[in-house]
Amino acid sequence: MIVNESAENYLETILVLSKQLPVVRSVDVANELGFKKSSVSVAMKNLREKNHITVTKAGFKEGYIYLTDSGRAIAEMIYERHQLISSCLMKLGVSEKTAVEDACRIEHVISKESFDALKNHIKKMQKEQ
Repeated sequence: MIVNESAENYLETILVLSKQLPVVRSVDVANELGFKKSSVSVAMKNLREKNHITVTKAGFKEGYIYLTDSGRAIAEMIYERHQLISSCLMKLGVSEKTAVEDACRIEHVISKESFDALKNHIKKMQKEQ
């Protein structure tokens, strides 16, 4: 499943917002990311076409964004990477701001093999403490 960094960021943002808000709309995503609503609309269209999200169209619930199973899988993978990498960097003494910014970049380029090795190493270290 090949997804570009931009799509991963949108999916992760939808996941995070869905934990904070009763429903997620394009305007919420735009506000969170600091993007124009028109840019988010184009991205949402692309994510819908790739079946990573669904957007309600009927009645008063119009425009609610929901992750599909594939969208949720990608979002949770990226979010897990972000959480683990930023946490690890902060434990190494990196400031929270820098750790979060660096994790945002690293989470998209690290291979599954390298991330799994890092995750296993951290788990092993935690058991030894």
